[in-house]
Amino acid sequence: MNANIIRTFPFRHRRAVAVAALALAGAVATSLAITGGEALLKKPPVVKLDSTPVDRAALEPASYAKVAKAVSPSVVKIVTEIKARTITMTPGQGYGLDNPFFRQFFGGELPQMRQAPEVGLGSGVIISSDGYIVTNNHVVKGADRVTVTLNDGRELHAKIIGRDPQTDLAVIKVDASDLPAITFAESSKAEVGDRVLAIGNPFGIGETVTSGIISAKGRRPGLGLAYEDFLQTDAAINPGNSGGALVDVQGRLVGINTAILTRSGGFQGVGLAIPSDLVRSVVDSIVQHGKVIRGFLGVTIQNLTPSLAESFELKSTTTGAIVTDVRPGGPADKAGLQSGDVIVEMNGRKIKESSDISLKVAQMAPDSKVSLKVERNGKPMTINATVGKMPADYGEIMARANGSSDDNSGALSNNDQGVLNGVAVADLDPATRRELNVPFRIRGAVITDVAQDSASARAGLKPGDIILEINHHPVHDADEAVKLTEHATTKKTLVKLWSRGGIIYAVVDESGTPSP
Repeated sequence: MNANIIRTFPFRHRRAVAVAALALAGAVATSLAITGGEALLKKPPVVKLDSTPVDRAALEPASYAKVAKAVSPSVVKIVTEIKARTITMTPGQGYGLDNPFFRQFFGGELPQMRQAPEVGLGSGVIISSDGYIVTNNHVVKGADRVTVTLNDGRELHAKIIGRDPQTDLAVIKVDASDLPAITFAESSKAEVGDRVLAIGNPFGIGETVTSGIISAKGRRPGLGLAYEDFLQTDAAINPGNSGGALVDVQGRLVGINTAILTRSGGFQGVGLAIPSDLVRSVVDSIVQHGKVIRGFLGVTIQNLTPSLAESFELKSTTTGAIVTDVRPGGPADKAGLQSGDVIVEMNGRKIKESSDISLKVAQMAPDSKVSLKVERNGKPMTINATVGKMPADYGEIMARANGSSDDNSGALSNNDQGVLNGVAVADLDPATRRELNVPFRIRGAVITDVAQDSASARAGLKPGDIILEINHHPVHDADEAVKLTEHATTKKTLVKLWSRGGIIYAVVDESGTPSP
């Protein structure tokens, strides 16, 4: 049984009567647009930062009571309320009730559904004395009212300044002064094995402190976030801990607790926290702009594996990020970066995997300069680019195409002289293009079937993928794809694919050894 990733919040439940009473008591709806509306201040909060590494030579103390007492006032309990509301079903979402036959029972209108009110519990961390608090986006998402309970028992209403679903962070603010703001550490200086404490409000039972170590850094478990770079810890984290503090033995913030990896639904020793360096970057942008302003190069990249390095005839490197697509007119395109380039260094730092680039570029301010060392066709070169501002439409599905093509189809080679055995392809006709939401600029042959026991299936090829290139040769239609697979001289095939909205490379190894 595979492990499931569970965000430690929502500890949220429905209370139709109780919440209705709370709503009538004067709840004020809070705007939850991703941009967060206007920020209260144009300047970011002045957070306390201690850049010195933790003292790793000191003996472990018998008690962390002093640290817990110092940090606990900076951690708050967050209660969110979602009012009861009536939702009108949109076409296709009415569970069949939007069928014309059933709509006659609703006066010809689309059916409506009554959504019960909800109460949610989470945690947050005070980051400035004038009332700014950081928490998880999923703690406050959808809330009509947010109440913060301080360590001294005070309950204050909070305003949502902004949310960032791409990192699962949010900033809220209470109207108060002289609050006990936490001190930040630089998470980049934390090391695996460092002792940490997790502080939050699990299950709403009250502030709780647990201890453990940093088990790993740079975890990207696939929570569905655009930017993942988690610290892993074995300090116990449970529902309600989300948005709470992960601190070092000196009481400095190294992360915001966010999720757990579990098979049981409860904590099993693998907790995930957003590192403090990323938190500071996101918070500053939210407070200044009401949203996160991110840097943008306009490239799609993937990790360079040994098999890809071999296919691209790279002898000097086996680590880095390979460029699979360049957005036309984007900063990378203007700088001369090309599909197939392998980025091995950025601003003097070696690239181990593609996320090293996406995370760093996203945190850069527009107009920042970036120097990229790349290998193109086995030759090293340097490309200098100017980082742009990430456009609002980035990542959205492009307009459906209206083109046309001939109706050709076929199977790729099914004999010992060919490659990509067990793969069937067809021309990319307008109907298929619309069904798969394939951008108009994509040209190739669509995969209609892949034999389950084939090397192509092991390499990740799937029906619906579009073959763009085979061994660096462009593919325009099904006939061309078939011809390029016949009479191959090697059993390792480099395939460039459009797959589920992105462009990737895959190596299909039919020599008898499963593809890496």
